[in-house]
Amino acid sequence: METITLGSNGPTVAPLGIGTWAWGDRLFWSYGNEYDASELQDAFKTALELGIHFFDTAEIYGFGESERLLGQFMQQTQQPIQIATKYMPLPWRFNADAVADALTASLRRLQLPIVTLYQVHQPFDFFMGQKTLMNALANEVKQGRILTVGVSNYSAEQMRQAHKILGDRGIPLVVNQVQYSLLARQIESNGVLETARELGITILAYSPLAQGLLTGKYTRENYIEPTGVRRLDPRFSRSGLEKIVPVITVLQTIGEKYERTPAQVALNWLISQNVIPIPGAKNSHQVRQNVGALGWTLSEEEVAQIDQITRP
Repeated sequence: METITLGSNGPTVAPLGIGTWAWGDRLFWSYGNEYDASELQDAFKTALELGIHFFDTAEIYGFGESERLLGQFMQQTQQPIQIATKYMPLPWRFNADAVADALTASLRRLQLPIVTLYQVHQPFDFFMGQKTLMNALANEVKQGRILTVGVSNYSAEQMRQAHKILGDRGIPLVVNQVQYSLLARQIESNGVLETARELGITILAYSPLAQGLLTGKYTRENYIEPTGVRRLDPRFSRSGLEKIVPVITVLQTIGEKYERTPAQVALNWLISQNVIPIPGAKNSHQVRQNVGALGWTLSEEEVAQIDQITRP
């Protein structure tokens, strides 16, 4: 399988990862009601079978349950797994010890001595400040508990600042994880994508299918009141679904040529932008659907057509 390097010279990963926000999350994703740990384990095993070893999680996903589940699943395989997790700079975390303590807890849940990628979940300064935070992360790299450092939801300027502080310690900033999909293209106009390319920082795209809007599953004709986190998104209203009909139509038309779904076309378009999408998957079927975005390439004309129909 083709691979992508994180940053300029970081570890190589598959061009698509698996997002695990829903793993163990009862608040937004109805874990335990609509799906359970056995289905998640099947999703994990299927990903490995299909060559995907890169999983993105966070300490706050399911209040640690996502990390715990991944830790359990990894004990049942000898295959190398690449884990990206995240630190949340909460207001009461005001010194470098908080970073070390949070990382210790994540490593314990994951049952790992080191994580491939440790990211700052939000660019909150609060009392610690970016300099203290980035230096604390650099210290953990030096101590061997973090392989590489990333950020999430950082603006272009915040990314530059983090890149500079880490660079002064000889540590590269390899990733900025941001929302990016055909229905959320803000990073193309707010400087984030341009700055990332300039600094050699890889973009990880979360919500690359816009919470499922780009799958074609949600339509105006078969409208169902959204549940869970989708209740908060106006794009899932009847009027919101009406607006994206032209987008879904183009994705379906192009998908028919390659015998692919609209979701697979949408993910393939992101990969063509040299970013790594990390769609969520709650079962084996969804993993297979996501991985179907790999192994083929949109033409330049098709990339341009999709670009045009989805411009803000």
